[in-house]
Amino acid sequence: MSAHGPAPRGAGGRGGPDAYPTRGTARPEGGERTAGGAAPAPIRQWPLLVVLGGAVAGLLVCLADFRPGLLTVGCALLTGAVLRWLLPAVGMLAVRSRFTDVLTYAVLGGATVLLTLMAQPDPWLEVPFLNDLLRFSAG
Repeated sequence: MSAHGPAPRGAGGRGGPDAYPTRGTARPEGGERTAGGAAPAPIRQWPLLVVLGGAVAGLLVCLADFRPGLLTVGCALLTGAVLRWLLPAVGMLAVRSRFTDVLTYAVLGGATVLLTLMAQPDPWLEVPFLNDLLRFSAG
């Protein structure tokens, strides 16, 4: 026993997994399963699997050609934003509030697509003011 009361339970008195239980933590809005508990795990988490599958497919395509692969990754993130915005329950695709998740997925997906379209050599998209900004900042 220490001066502040009994030592927490766990390995060596240093606190284990049940020494400080989390209480009162709620799932994010829309974080419920997309199907009942009797359904197999892939069915319950299909929105997350769609986004992860698209990202993995894009990374595999990157092995052959970076531009289409990164466009696929960016589109997978944008798909995640749309799914999070439209569906009432998305399982583990929900991390924070709906607004924060949609904004995060959309910004990351949009930036990935935009930067991929502008990548050298032979960019598919040229934005003149960004070229001027780069010349000004790089001196």
